[in-house]
Amino acid sequence: MSDSVREAARPHLAVLTRELQQAGAIRSWPWATAFGSVPRHLFVPAWYEQETSDSGITVWRQRHATDEGGLAAVYRDVTLVTALDPATAEQVDDTAWTGIPTSSSTLPSLMAGMLEDLAVEDGHRVLEIGTGTGYNAALLCARLGEAVVHSMDIDQALADTAQKRLARLGYEPQLLPGDGTLGYPTGEPFDRIIATCSVPAIPAAWVEQLRPGGVFVGDVTLGVEGGLVQLSRGADGRLRGFFTANGGRFMPARTDASTYPAPQRPDRAPTTGRRPTTLTASEIRAHYPLRLLLAFQLPGTEVVYNVDQEGTALQLQRGDGSWARVPLAGEHMGTVTYGGDDGLWKQAEEAWEWWTGAGRPEQDHFGYAQDPDGSAFAWYLPDGTRWNLIS
Repeated sequence: MSDSVREAARPHLAVLTRELQQAGAIRSWPWATAFGSVPRHLFVPAWYEQETSDSGITVWRQRHATDEGGLAAVYRDVTLVTALDPATAEQVDDTAWTGIPTSSSTLPSLMAGMLEDLAVEDGHRVLEIGTGTGYNAALLCARLGEAVVHSMDIDQALADTAQKRLARLGYEPQLLPGDGTLGYPTGEPFDRIIATCSVPAIPAAWVEQLRPGGVFVGDVTLGVEGGLVQLSRGADGRLRGFFTANGGRFMPARTDASTYPAPQRPDRAPTTGRRPTTLTASEIRAHYPLRLLLAFQLPGTEVVYNVDQEGTALQLQRGDGSWARVPLAGEHMGTVTYGGDDGLWKQAEEAWEWWTGAGRPEQDHFGYAQDPDGSAFAWYLPDGTRWNLIS
């Protein structure tokens, strides 16, 4: 990186760091120093921005830091998509593709909040799952020193590129390609583990490699919704903690370097009924904590969008084929149509009634625990109301 480019980035670094401090994402001077010294554009020289093409389809338009206004764009507090699934990507013009994102540079405020929640101290050995661009590894190196930073990514090419970018800053952390869900191959324990990919449960290898008293920060996906958790490992191997105030979803952990497996969904049950409901699709879409509660109440259920001659509807869909949906717009927004188990939407209504009755608590009012056998549960911190989760 030339001195002129470094100088050009300096004011953008200062502005981004100040914005993250004012937003409360950066809460300590060491992390402010790290964010103010690591040039993001070195790790994200190119990215994809979502837009609608002239033909009305959603595409990903490639941009570069060297474009006019590109350098300032890199230092926005936004997630930048950096790779597309080659199995779904199709080029539609010189600089645009369709496809599903497989890698990104995370929203800086989200990353800062996670790093603060990690509660690192000098000398802590840290394992990062999901190297990606290498930007987060660079921040860890700037804060702790390269000798204690370890990082893994399933994609060999991403790991190699990240290593080269880190070296340009003089950082040489312990970076390996491989399936991070299996843990760091040398097996040594870590004081902190941070994951920038989502998992349905904390892998046993991470629990085993986290020291008693160590902290894990990452994204647990639970079906309808998921969330970032800060967990501490007990001497008995139990992870216990809470959902953090930082909301955010990460791409799922992959076992294939380039693509995601196609989801396997059962045949939907035939339509069995329709009735009025007070729980609307807009209510579910508008409130992240409500969706998280629905995930507790309805394990094994996901949210999809159904499009038919009546328009687009938010649909809850369960593994046994049962489903229930409510239109996003139109005269039937207060009507639920369902197939299979007629209790699916009733359970959603019960969760909504509980949430509104409790004063609409935010996600950080809920705890999360995972036992050594892999079973997990969530609970409401003020009164201990508990939901058992599918692991």
